[in-house]
Formats: sequence, C-alpha cells, structure tokens
Amino acid sequence: MTSRDSDHVEINDPPAFLYGELVRAKRHIRNDGTFPGREIGEILVRKGDPGYVTSIGTFLQQFYIYGVDFYTRGNLVGMKARELERVEAETEATGSVPVDQGAGDDTPLPHAAGEQS
Repeated sequence: MTSRDSDHVEINDPPAFLYGELVRAKRHIRNDGTFPGREIGEILVRKGDPGYVTSIGTFLQQFYIYGVDFYTRGNLVGMKARELERVEAETEATGSVPVDQGAGDDTPLPHAAGEQS
C-alpha cells in the first residue's frame, strides 16, 4: 500500500490554513524551475522558516496551494498543506515567532552585559 497525493482530493474539504495565518515550513523547499530569478535546485525556504498565508489557490482541481510570504527570506512560495504547519500557542505566549535554524547554524547567541555563559 502506498501513500500518494493523487489518492486524495483535498479541495473537497475546507482549506487547512486561512488567509493571514502564520505557518512554518516543515522541510527545505528548492526551486524546481518555477521560481524566476533563482537557480534550479537553490533553496528558497528552509525547514522552520515562518511565513504568512497570502493566497489560496488550487492545482489540478485536487490540491490547495498556499501562497506563503516567507518574510525572513523575502520569498513568496506556493506550498502544499503537507509542507506546512501552523504556528500556534508558542507564538501567542512569547509574542515572537520561533524559527528553526536547521543544521549547520550553531552560532552562539550574544550574551547581555554582565551575563555569564
């Protein structure tokens, strides 16, 4: 048994995300050749990048495609629901959007004056 996108008609249900909703990428997204001005294979969005849903369209009369403004990168990218997750309580509690920096970004954070590391 395989799990394929084509087995489910997503647009029979309401969209998973709403306009203006804060979401986060669940994985790296590379340019497949449809993003102008960028090389094919170049990373457009990194896992954990936050963004806001700015549009909702459909693809092949089957899937919702969410236009997401990944404001930290300056990219507006079309994403499927399975590539996104909602940013919820952690943002409401802290007032800031947590960003997963991904592997390879282990730069230590600066300490406040007088603070020990």
